[in-house]
Amino acid sequence: MNVEAVGRVSVEITVVLGRTAMPVRQLLKMGRGAVIDLDAKHEDECWIYANGELFARGEIMIVGEKIGVSITRMMSQLQV
Repeated sequence: MNVEAVGRVSVEITVVLGRTAMPVRQLLKMGRGAVIDLDAKHEDECWIYANGELFARGEIMIVGEKIGVSITRMMSQLQV
């Protein structure tokens, strides 16, 4: 296996914290720093997608000035 070739593969990671629905006109009125209410609680797990496919669940972590995600369960362990 060519490890260098694997290292050049790009993967788009998407983390979903929660969801909401709102009219476009409301979205357009929002400015920088606006808060959007989501349907999630702070203790809820987030969904982690790779190239649009759900592959894990995780929890949000704050380390200093950075926000990250810690994987808590891989897809094979999920009951979606």
